[in-house]
Amino acid sequence: MPTPKHIEETETSSYHYDVIKRAIELIDDDGGTELSLEDLSAKMRMSPAHFQRIFSKWAGVSPKRYQQYLTLGHAKSLLEANFTTLGTADAVGLSGSGRLHDLFIRWEAMSPGDFALKGDGLAIYWGWFESPFGPSLVMGTDKGICGIGFAAETGEEEAMRDLTSRWPKATFIEDPMMLRPWVLQAFGAGQNAADPTPLYLIGAPFQIKVWEALLTIPSGNITTYSEIAGHIGAPKAVRAVGTAVGRNPISWLVPCHRALRKSGGLGGYHWGLPVKRALLAYESARAEARAQAS
Repeated sequence: MPTPKHIEETETSSYHYDVIKRAIELIDDDGGTELSLEDLSAKMRMSPAHFQRIFSKWAGVSPKRYQQYLTLGHAKSLLEANFTTLGTADAVGLSGSGRLHDLFIRWEAMSPGDFALKGDGLAIYWGWFESPFGPSLVMGTDKGICGIGFAAETGEEEAMRDLTSRWPKATFIEDPMMLRPWVLQAFGAGQNAADPTPLYLIGAPFQIKVWEALLTIPSGNITTYSEIAGHIGAPKAVRAVGTAVGRNPISWLVPCHRALRKSGGLGGYHWGLPVKRALLAYESARAEARAQAS
């Protein structure tokens, strides 16, 4: 594979995420206790004013408030206050044809027969992009995005190996400019937020069912693996659902980070638990910022 070249879509998006990542590590090192603005900024060798600016620009809320979203206990509070029953979500139209991540999503799935070919005859375009969650590897066919991986925890080489191994017989073509309009929409930087971001789900039939269920979960809400299992008509297949959630190749847009254990535990996350915590905190903070602005 050629050496990937990152496309800078926002001036300092990955730098901002690096600050968030370091903040998570610092909060964890202190046992989850709240750190003052002065303490956090000093530990990261930044002035309080500069640190406050970065948080407010990236998350929409203050560092103090954002810390509350980063704590492990936030997952349990989400489960209590923002649990989504998927049947209700369907009833009110919270599906792939509705709003998700403040974007419109349009998707279609590869047929089981084509999936069995492991990508044989399929052209998949790829490129590296900066995102609000660090370097992201994006892949897509001519029908839409089929893969998004985050490299902040795994590293770029592993992210590339991971996604390409899912469709071993496909032809992979480096072409970030082909993907760029979809990527801008995916991360909220497109010129027209109402334009649908096309997704192409490549998976086994059971996986597709699970991923379609994930697409019904509204931004800022969560559900559980057992709820998904019941929703797709397989209430005893909770472990299989968890595996399918973990194998979701389109991170962020197919929101596997919104699936938690029934206990309120985060469960696993393919691209690293710090990324999952940042994704959930980001969505909660943005929801709060929108509520305050309205």
